Amino acid sequence: MALSPMDVTQLAAVDSARAARVLDEVRSAALSGRRAPVAPRPVIRQSWERVLRSGVDPDHGVRSGLLSHEEVQRRRASSTLRHVLPVLREGLLSVADVAHHIMVVADEEGRVLWREGSPPVLRKADGLGFEIGADWREDVVGTNGVGTPAVTGRPVQVFAAEHFVRSHSSWTCAGAPITDPRDGRLIGVVDVSGPLETMHPATLAWVDSVAKLAEARLRERHVRSLERLRAVAAPVLARTTGRALVVDRHGWTAAVTGMPHTERLALPTSVSAGTRWLPALGRCSLEPLAGGWLVRAADEPLTRAGTRIVLDLRRPRHRSVEVSGGAGSWVRELSPRHAGLLYLLAVHRAGRSAAALAGDLFGDPARTVTVRAEISRIRRYLGGLLDHRPYRFAENTEVDVLLPDDPLDLPDLLARSAAPARDGSRTRAAGPREHP
Repeated sequence: MALSPMDVTQLAAVDSARAARVLDEVRSAALSGRRAPVAPRPVIRQSWERVLRSGVDPDHGVRSGLLSHEEVQRRRASSTLRHVLPVLREGLLSVADVAHHIMVVADEEGRVLWREGSPPVLRKADGLGFEIGADWREDVVGTNGVGTPAVTGRPVQVFAAEHFVRSHSSWTCAGAPITDPRDGRLIGVVDVSGPLETMHPATLAWVDSVAKLAEARLRERHVRSLERLRAVAAPVLARTTGRALVVDRHGWTAAVTGMPHTERLALPTSVSAGTRWLPALGRCSLEPLAGGWLVRAADEPLTRAGTRIVLDLRRPRHRSVEVSGGAGSWVRELSPRHAGLLYLLAVHRAGRSAAALAGDLFGDPARTVTVRAEISRIRRYLGGLLDHRPYRFAENTEVDVLLPDDPLDLPDLLARSAAPARDGSRTRAAGPREHP
């Protein structure tokens, strides 16, 4: 009797050995091009496709060079994750140790910074190279509970031969991404791993709930920091005339005067004192304050004419948008989802509905709520350079897109049907938009 992917997951909860054998057959068939006895789960199939393109050896794998002790300490000291380690330990370690699991916390680059839990399991992890300072990105060691959640941006459980590298198939892992509530960027992944027989279907929900609790604690820290900045801002703004606001280093507003309150102001990636052009306000002067910036808006109209936007998609881990205008330029790194949306809007200058963007981005036109939420976040830093109904770049903006040499490097941004089929490293979508 054929099994569905969900059946295999349920089977693993009651007969992990049989489920592991089935998944081993699935993996072997997928790698050899044969028909599998059961289709792999979509999240695993998509991961295998990415890993195959990256050239990971499924039979031997690679042990990455470990970071030095000094570099690990430096990353720990600079990581926002250090603020939520007590939450992760409290929520995961007591149960993990009893269940013969370990807790692993990695940074946004997939480097293992903390690793705690059952001593026997820690020794087994050493044998796999799952050590402090190791690189567990998906394109380095294959499908796993650290690298795959970092790519997908959502919790993932990887059981037995769902791991791409054969030597990892005696393990079960469940990992969840942790994002910074200030800007939504990935700051790391928390993972619970253990031997195959420790698999439990509730592990993923448990790990995800603790990761969300950690994000909530980071959000509380952010609110408290804004309250401290607000106390600094009050006497400064009392002496200020015209439109001005005080924001933290990430652009979140602590206080305003002479203008409506805005939750967040888009700042350049590298902020320095002086005159700058900001999408929401136009020409501004920036002055440093303790913990943030005083932003004074010039009393001149904001014009979009002559604005040039360069969308650079050439490096998968460092995609960015650069905006140049009459008062200078600024650059912002992009998440994969924002890079995908801006790429689609650059290609479709006449505009795209939320349903069309959802179909292009996810292969599912019904996911319009997600698209609208992401566009709203993009408008925080592009402001009036994006129009809506339909969504599109504003007229009189010049848009250049820099593509990778290999278009196969783009599928992580888009549904397969929307990925570019042409070659070339540069495309231009400039001038007034086309009208259908």
